[in-house]
Amino acid sequence: MSNVQDTVLLAEDAQPVVDRWSDRALGLLDVSCRPIALLAAWIATCGSLFFSEVMNFIPCELCWYQRILMYPLAIILAVGILRNDQKLYLYALPFSLFGGLVSLYHYLLIKTDLFPPPPCASGVPCTTAYVNWLGFINIPFMALIAFVIISIMMGHYALSVVDDEDEAELVSDSTAVAKPTAGMAERMLVVAIIASVIVSFAGLGMVI
Repeated sequence: MSNVQDTVLLAEDAQPVVDRWSDRALGLLDVSCRPIALLAAWIATCGSLFFSEVMNFIPCELCWYQRILMYPLAIILAVGILRNDQKLYLYALPFSLFGGLVSLYHYLLIKTDLFPPPPCASGVPCTTAYVNWLGFINIPFMALIAFVIISIMMGHYALSVVDDEDEAELVSDSTAVAKPTAGMAERMLVVAIIASVIVSFAGLGMVI
């Protein structure tokens, strides 16, 4: 009986530690979700330009649709962070979710026989696989991962904003705090992310 009681006490003592670590992880994600989404968008954008302009991979029709949905995200996310727009997810999620569907369709079109012949009417066939790393990683797969990361980060940000709004409703108007704007650290982070991605791909292009 004493062993059982000791086990229960240890579990109860460990629970606050688990809760603290969970709170810290969620807090870190709250702070970093927008920069992570921005990083994914800029890597995908510069990566697609690297494949077409440096590696001379001609984009197919479905690749262009994915570009149309990814490229605006690189700008929307940057401007949204700089303005500290609490509704950023409303503009970003439609692009990332729809882009993820297009990438998934393109990937399955290449890897499976689930769909009829590709819709590409001219130019490069949509089933062309310029890369096939580890047997499953190709360009649509990389685009899909980027869209999924952006969607998850924006989804988490949306939930955190809703939680903040619920807490704000409990505060009286007399003690309400004005919405903060992006600080110097956030501005520098946005510039650092964009500059580092561009410089990295430019350097890789010079090496190749």
